[in-house]
Amino acid sequence: MQLAIQLIFSQVGIDQIIDTGTVTSQSVAEGWDKQWLDLLQNNTSNNLYGSLTNLGIFFAVGTLLFFMIQFLRDLISYEYSRPISALIWPFIVVVLLSNSGKGSILSNLTLGVRNFLNTVNQQVLVTADANKTYQQALNMSIAEEVAGSFLRPCQSLTGEQQSQCFVKAAEKVNVLWQKYRNMYGNKSWIIRLQNKVDNIRYGTGIVSETSFNSLLGSTVQTSIKSFLVSLQYAFQNLIEASMLLIAALGPIAVGGSLLPVAGKPIFAWLTGFLSIGIAKISFNIIAVLTAAVIVNGPGQNANVDPDLMWFIIFLGILAPILSLLVAAAGGFAVFSAISNTASLVKERI
Repeated sequence: MQLAIQLIFSQVGIDQIIDTGTVTSQSVAEGWDKQWLDLLQNNTSNNLYGSLTNLGIFFAVGTLLFFMIQFLRDLISYEYSRPISALIWPFIVVVLLSNSGKGSILSNLTLGVRNFLNTVNQQVLVTADANKTYQQALNMSIAEEVAGSFLRPCQSLTGEQQSQCFVKAAEKVNVLWQKYRNMYGNKSWIIRLQNKVDNIRYGTGIVSETSFNSLLGSTVQTSIKSFLVSLQYAFQNLIEASMLLIAALGPIAVGGSLLPVAGKPIFAWLTGFLSIGIAKISFNIIAVLTAAVIVNGPGQNANVDPDLMWFIIFLGILAPILSLLVAAAGGFAVFSAISNTASLVKERI
């Protein structure tokens, strides 16, 4: 996503732009991984997670009084049958909140679930995006703006100055087309865009505003596209931040699970964590499938000149909303399943 933003606003070398975009994407992913390890495994006796674990233990001790009151009431009412099954909760809380300084069982389990969700997400991306359809569709959507950043300064010139400006701009744009061909092959959409640039470059007389706008779009549209690309990039980082926040609050949810209530906080916490993972996977599936529609449709026809603004709007606004709705529905189903399973186990033990 950073690649697209830099392509639109920076007019540096193409090699530097593409390399910088790749490194930035990798560094963001590695940065989140390091943050997870620092929070959940490294020196958890003294870091933020250790403090929250101590707070969870404080909650567990405080709610233990309510648990014992309910336990004694059940002992009198059910004559040992039901209270025995309830004794598992103090045991679970003690085990999960035991902190050795290199991560508690809860932190290791949380990190393991996060790694599992990331593995599933990566498998989805590798399987569905085998031909780099998402990246290709995004480049199709912003390629005209990229070319426009090189060609637009030539519009205010005339005569020989404009011709020389077109020559220099075309050289930069041709490097971009070659980069696209190296990544995706000689696709029809690359040929179409190159022909449009060549028509402007080799046209006679002063190039009209209409001719420029047909290729470049307006400055407002360019700004909107860059904003929406940044928006969906921010959404992906928000997903990561939300997962990390929910993971950090795990000890508090575990500590409050001794309360004698039907819906245990640990179930709500686990549901929230899994829901964020579902949102992450759903967003990527939506993005890849929509990108495939573009690449396999108008991207294969050199005579079609589609307006792909809808794709950027979809990625920046509609896809995040849809993925959150799917996650909410999935989270409700997960919470119901966990609650029903817990009730069934409680009745059988």
